[in-house]
Parts: sequence; C-alpha cells; structure tokens
Amino acid sequence: MSRWILVAEDQRTLGEMLCDNLSVESYHAEHVMTGPKALERMARGGIDLLILDIMLPGLDGFEVLRQLRARGDQTPVLILSARSGDDDRIRGLELHADDYLTKPFNLRELLLRVDALLRRRPAPTAGADVLTFDGNAVDFRTMLATCRSGEQVTLTATETKLLKLLAGHAGTVVTRKTVVEHLFGSSAATTVRTLDNVVLRLRKLFEEDPAEPKHLQTVRGVGFRFTP
Repeated sequence: MSRWILVAEDQRTLGEMLCDNLSVESYHAEHVMTGPKALERMARGGIDLLILDIMLPGLDGFEVLRQLRARGDQTPVLILSARSGDDDRIRGLELHADDYLTKPFNLRELLLRVDALLRRRPAPTAGADVLTFDGNAVDFRTMLATCRSGEQVTLTATETKLLKLLAGHAGTVVTRKTVVEHLFGSSAATTVRTLDNVVLRLRKLFEEDPAEPKHLQTVRGVGFRFTP
C-alpha cells in the first residue's frame, strides 16, 4: 500500500519539487504552504509522514508540531529547515520531532531518511482481511469477530467499515467528519449520534474497560484514533 506524505513548505517551487521526487519513489505526496493548512490536512487523517518546514506563515512549524502532539497525533515528523542552530534542533526534538534535516540538503539523503522513518511505522492495515489486537480478532471478509472474552459475534456492516477505516490509519487521528462521510455519506446530526452508538458498542466488545478505552479512543473536538 502506498504511503501518504504531507509536505508543509512555504516555498512553492521547493514544495512541488519534493512532491515530484516523492512521487517518483511511489509515495503519494501533498503540498501545503501555511501552518494552519498543515494542521487542517493532518486533522483529516491518512498521512503517514509529515515533512515540516519551520518558517511557515500563519503558524510556524514548531507550533504546528506542538499542536499535533498535544492532540495525540503521533505521525512521524521530519523537520526540514534552514535554521541549523543547536537551539532549534533541540527545540524540535523536545517537541517530539522524529528527525531534523537542514537546508540546503541532499535529496538522496532526504529520501533515505523518509524511508527510514516509514519503516519504523507499520504500514496501514486497511487492506488486510484480518485484524488482531489485544486478544481480539476481526475478519473483515465475514464480519465475524472473536472478542478477548472468547465470545464470537457478527458485526454490522457499519461497525466493520468503521473498524477497518480506523485500523487502516492506526495511531493517527481520523476526524469525525471524515468518519461520518465514509460511513454514511452525510454529516447530518442524526448520523453523528449514530456514530457515537457504534463506537460505544465496539468498545463494549473489544475493550477491557469500555469506560477507559485503550484502543478506540476519542480525541475531543477532533475525531477518533485506533491504537492496536
């Protein structure tokens, strides 16, 4: 499965060049030019790696990274910046960046670092037929689940689609709007209420303590995150 990379870079030519070269390496690449746009795109989910410039308009890269980590987004982040001072490197690492590369840079080195970061992160499992986690097993083909208790249940089509969507973006936040549109094709209030009920049932089936979920987590004000 191809991996999705977001390039947050305020220089249009450089951003487009990076996306072109990432595409040659068989990645899907998107380009945004401001801090708010980077946060907005990350909130929609589905990004496997963020290449983040520091000198972004609107919000600088450090603030983008701080907000991402504050809302629980653990997507790998490679900082790409002309600021090479020790203070900037240390600040980036303190904010839980995964790597820091200074400009000007060698393109081959950047691509190798991208590959290394993505190899650390398991590939999305959206296309997998069977999901296993914490004593649970779900067969997406038959919609049959074996729960940690040993109980076997048949999931509804909506429950199966939701679990497969979140598992396919494990560790990242998928926005409520994205989930609702994926499941129901609408953002109507009634479908939002239905979504909450679906999540509650899945927690009752698969969580050791549904009131304190470890796997199907709500990120308040944003959406949901599946942690295997």
